[in-house]
Amino acid sequence: MSNDAPWLQPRPANYVPLTPLSFLERTADLYPDRLAIVDEERRFTWKEVRQRCESLAAALLDIGVKPGDVVSVLAPNTAEMFEAQFAVAMAGAVLNTINIRLDAETIAYILDHAETRVLMLDSQCAALAQEALQRIKGDRPVIIDLGGPGDALSGSLRHSDLVQSAAADFRPMFPADEWQTLCLNYTSGTSGRPKGVLYHHRGAYLMALGTIAGWGLSGHPTYLYTVPMFHCNGWGHAWTMTALAATVVCCRQISANAIYDAIRSFGVTHFGGAPTVLGMLVEAAEAKRPALPHAVRVMTAGAPPPAAILEKVEALGFDVMQVYGLTETYGHVVQSIWAEAWDGLDVAQRATIKARQGVRFPMMETAEIRDAQSGTRLPQDGVTMGEIVLRGNTIMKGYHKDEEATEAAFAGGAFHSGDVAVQHPDGFLEIRDRYKDIIISGGENISSIEVEAALYRHPAVSAAAVVAKPDEKWGETPCAFVELKPGANVTADELNKFCRQHLSGFKVPKSYLFESLPKTSTGKIEKYKLREKAKMMP
Repeated sequence: MSNDAPWLQPRPANYVPLTPLSFLERTADLYPDRLAIVDEERRFTWKEVRQRCESLAAALLDIGVKPGDVVSVLAPNTAEMFEAQFAVAMAGAVLNTINIRLDAETIAYILDHAETRVLMLDSQCAALAQEALQRIKGDRPVIIDLGGPGDALSGSLRHSDLVQSAAADFRPMFPADEWQTLCLNYTSGTSGRPKGVLYHHRGAYLMALGTIAGWGLSGHPTYLYTVPMFHCNGWGHAWTMTALAATVVCCRQISANAIYDAIRSFGVTHFGGAPTVLGMLVEAAEAKRPALPHAVRVMTAGAPPPAAILEKVEALGFDVMQVYGLTETYGHVVQSIWAEAWDGLDVAQRATIKARQGVRFPMMETAEIRDAQSGTRLPQDGVTMGEIVLRGNTIMKGYHKDEEATEAAFAGGAFHSGDVAVQHPDGFLEIRDRYKDIIISGGENISSIEVEAALYRHPAVSAAAVVAKPDEKWGETPCAFVELKPGANVTADELNKFCRQHLSGFKVPKSYLFESLPKTSTGKIEKYKLREKAKMMP
């Protein structure tokens, strides 16, 4: 039977372009009076959130924003940041959320590269924004002050005034094409300039549904937004939680106390965070031993979490699921799902299994390892290392204004992650390193992650990062940067002996430095800074 007949073509009744904007429409219609957002002393229902989003979208059009224009946001996790995930798209514009911990020069580069038309700004970031705006080469964007602590930039428009004066009869601009660009997110830029990653409406919609299925979400969760919404749009959880008519608790400053307080005060059931956030919870617990009033589920991503951290945080009552992804994949696309056959294992064995990155989420087609040179698929033997390559509907459209990088990323019909992993017989991926972080010592490949996992097992270690240090004899040797827990003491010799109990001799670090580790706003340790420091060491 041919599908080319005129009466079998897509039509408005049976084909609607996918967009996360539809989640807000449905939730506001069905649950108008349900609590949607808690932001310090402020409370908003889902009806109010839709009204505020539509008013902001109308205001953007009033000040000259046109379809396809970029609207950037520089703000922590606030109600306004959450609403921007919908309002900018309602105006037909492209949302660009900027990391508030970047330096002014990098922010200026992003504003220029994105050709930002409007910059929405929390006054907490006003000084940083002012410095960045002084460095831009293009036209100065219109500034909208979102409020917050501190003084607004001179000449800025007030968000509260704009939404109050916006037309009441505004109707959101739903996309005619689900491939239409929804967001422009910039990579962390740890080497060279950050790349602009383009998301489409279809990917955002499927990311939300895939998260619901993969995380086993149901009902109306109470979600603490500890993941920065400037990072992969907060892993897409703004769209996910809107689809579920959840209650979202905003978190401007992330700390262990803020998380424990929110769990007790608002009944938080879910949150996400990097392994460093889990480490904060463990260290706070060691000092105060807080008891959780109910079960709390946690999604963790970023640098692969050591099994020792997972073991400790689960002992506190948190149910942790590790996920893996990149800015280019809208966030998490691989998950460490649990099998009933593992229920009888001891705590340490369970933590080791949970430390593996896992298998593909429901919205992904393939997640496998291939040889980086030939593109050949590699065996699932848990030993052979190759590059993680991915295919699915939550892979970026491409890099903004960078055809060469886009073609390289999609060479061979799949997305190249740049991450080195093994794949176990059960299909589980387990990251060994980034290609640039592999240490080659005397011809042997050493996974920095494996060495770090051993260091994390020492009771005095709060955080650890291992990088390559140039060596005349071996080419490279492992160099460990170690951050100790408050009040803890350990010597290099003691750590060396400890590592020899858990690692082959050639993998044991040859040098140790004790200091605070540089981290990004999403909790990733900035290894490129440590690599530069290691090169300067005698």
